[in-house]
Amino acid sequence: MKKIFFTLIIVLLSFVSKAQESTHADTLWKFSGTTSLNLSQLSLTNWAAGGDNSLSGNALINLSAIYATDKTNWENKLTLGFGLIKQGDDPTRKSDDQIDLASKLGLKASDKWFYTGLLGFKTQFAQGYDNPGDVDRLKISNFMSPGYLGFSLGMDYKPSEAFSLFLSPLSSKFTFVLDEDLSAAGAFGLDPGQSARAELGAYIKMAFKKEILKNVTLDTKIDFFSNYLDHPQHVDVNWDLLLTFGINDYLSASLLTQLIYDYDIKFGTDTTGDGVPDTFDERVQFKELFGLGLTYSF
Repeated sequence: MKKIFFTLIIVLLSFVSKAQESTHADTLWKFSGTTSLNLSQLSLTNWAAGGDNSLSGNALINLSAIYATDKTNWENKLTLGFGLIKQGDDPTRKSDDQIDLASKLGLKASDKWFYTGLLGFKTQFAQGYDNPGDVDRLKISNFMSPGYLGFSLGMDYKPSEAFSLFLSPLSSKFTFVLDEDLSAAGAFGLDPGQSARAELGAYIKMAFKKEILKNVTLDTKIDFFSNYLDHPQHVDVNWDLLLTFGINDYLSASLLTQLIYDYDIKFGTDTTGDGVPDTFDERVQFKELFGLGLTYSF
């Protein structure tokens, strides 16, 4: 786990250094970012009402680098998030884990439209488990298991700096499962033993970021993908939302949610009561994380 936090710190420091250099140079690049660290701790001694000692922490980094001219717009965004929680005698488990990189290059077609190519990459830092508090927990994810790489060509509609709508009739999506155990189990829609799967389809992405009230910023994006070659009626959805409430220059509260629907990700159900899942189906996944802590923006 130490390597993970060192990686986050190195990425942040290098980006801040670059951002500070850009303020003293004649450049078309615009760098910005927000970092937050939320911590909570609970200690109980002879507490009649019961409960467990707990310690949790969560770090979130949002970085942006934008290159803009009269005819070209190149947006690069990186989101890194990781959190841990330790409760009682249970094993330490994750409360958040994400790596999300997007790069979008557009050439101006008209006042509000751009010919655009989009490259996206998503994965996580560490292993994930189905019942993280159990000793006999089962590994269900890992770094690059899954990993998602996508490339899309289309048109981007940008009526303002706050909103964009990207439409792509030609999009590729690659799913990677590099963990040998998960690959052998045929996780994330791959056949047993496969480490990668390619899909061809249509892609839509909407993004919105704006200060909607004083010291309240809404940053949200939603993706839709339909595979032309396999069940095109099953549309994959990924919706991220981040609300940031500024208290002062260094303290803030944040609410982060993520909703996922992926037809290829199946969840097992034990209908016979023998402890072994015998039916598998796709489900809507939802994550919510609220934090109060230190924040630094540049």
